[in-house]
Amino acid sequence: MSNEPKRALIVVDVQNDFCPGGALAVAHGDEVIAPLNRLIKQFLDRGEVVIKSRDWHPAQTKHFAAHGGTWPVHCVRNTRGAEFHPELLDDPRIIVVSKGTGDEDNYSAFDGTELAGLLREHGVAEVWVGGLATDYCVKNTVLDAVREGFAVSAVEDAMRAVNLQPVDGDRALEEMRRAGAKVISKG
Repeated sequence: MSNEPKRALIVVDVQNDFCPGGALAVAHGDEVIAPLNRLIKQFLDRGEVVIKSRDWHPAQTKHFAAHGGTWPVHCVRNTRGAEFHPELLDDPRIIVVSKGTGDEDNYSAFDGTELAGLLREHGVAEVWVGGLATDYCVKNTVLDAVREGFAVSAVEDAMRAVNLQPVDGDRALEEMRRAGAKVISKG
């Protein structure tokens, strides 16, 4: 790859608790797996960086409704719900970034992690982002990547929205575009 900028794929929170049957399931959340697996394979085959982010909450955190937050208990570290979906490709070259490890909400894969520095260490100039959920963790990861100075492509067919309001996913995509991210279909 001569003068092309180095790219990385960020796979956001494709965990059991966010997939059908999970504690905080995103409708059709498992539908992101096939397009993401294709992208993971393509990026790894080209020697590019692949990162999986995950919620990795303690059992008690202000993030959960039971302790003053918004959400039901989900993705508690070292539980089945916090594991990546079993059909999502795994490979020893994939870097895992854990977020939400304390009382903070940490929607973005950049929140409370070393992700920006890690990407820079690998010489990454462009990131592609997909996963769960479009209107929360994916959106915030995309917006933070733009703020950090990376060129960003949000892979629309590799993400699904919570849609507490029916238009939340569409609004999130528009917010990403307005911030300077490209919204693409590649899965």
